[in-house]
Amino acid sequence: MIKSALYSIKQAFKQMFRNKGMTFASIFAITAMMLILSLFLFLSVNVEYLTETVKNQFGTIEVFLLDETSKDQAENMIVSFKEMDGVEDAVYVSKEQAMEEFKIRWGDNAYLLNGLTENPLPNAIRITLSDLNSGDIIARFCATVQGVEDVRFYRDEVGKVVRISNIIQRGALVVIAFLVIISIVVVSNTIKLTVMARENEITIMKYIGATNWFIRGPMFFEGIIIGLISAAVSVGLSSLIYVRLCKVLGDQAFRLFSTQLVMPQFLITNIVWIFLALGISIGACGSIISMRRYLKA
Repeated sequence: MIKSALYSIKQAFKQMFRNKGMTFASIFAITAMMLILSLFLFLSVNVEYLTETVKNQFGTIEVFLLDETSKDQAENMIVSFKEMDGVEDAVYVSKEQAMEEFKIRWGDNAYLLNGLTENPLPNAIRITLSDLNSGDIIARFCATVQGVEDVRFYRDEVGKVVRISNIIQRGALVVIAFLVIISIVVVSNTIKLTVMARENEITIMKYIGATNWFIRGPMFFEGIIIGLISAAVSVGLSSLIYVRLCKVLGDQAFRLFSTQLVMPQFLITNIVWIFLALGISIGACGSIISMRRYLKA
């Protein structure tokens, strides 16, 4: 069995070098498709991550306090807010703390805030919700409490972000499925040329009693090898692209959403395994489809 597998792998490499042009074209096509696929994967994962971050950040109620409202009064409010259903936590945010958060979010442009003669931000209570559906009721109650100037609840904004995220992720899944199908067809056509070129040889091998596996093995491994080479090249290129994107877009994402993009190490590690599995699957499926058609397998 091992000898047969080794022979098939050796023959697979021979066939690949014999059809160098088509092999290179297949590797190039599959690599290009995997690169596009990786961009959609990067987009989908980061959109999901940013959506969860936005939900955590904006799934809150900001209760702005009047200037004359003391911290002791605010602490009493916090106690009553925490007792409400749907409230996970409530904390006091001073105007000084709020200004520091603004400076962090503005990043390199934070110097623009240094020209302010006084802090225009109010003291506030930040309520974290355990259930967004309770937010409207809680927000209306907070607005009636004495000492409160204004209440902000970002439920509509969160809903829009979630809807956009769902559309992007569904679209990415459709594109990914389409690219995988096209890759399988490309490999299938490559193996098909090999089968056609060896048609007489295969017929003779059948006459002298060669087993089906002995005939199919080289073509099966050829498809897998093409898939693995494409996966390796794609992982390398997509890693370089994503690291570069993180450097270029990381600061903008932080200023907009107060969070960075998904760490390259985490995402690239997962991409390696996904692409290796995908490369093997695409190569194997393409080979099987081609052999079923031309070898009556």
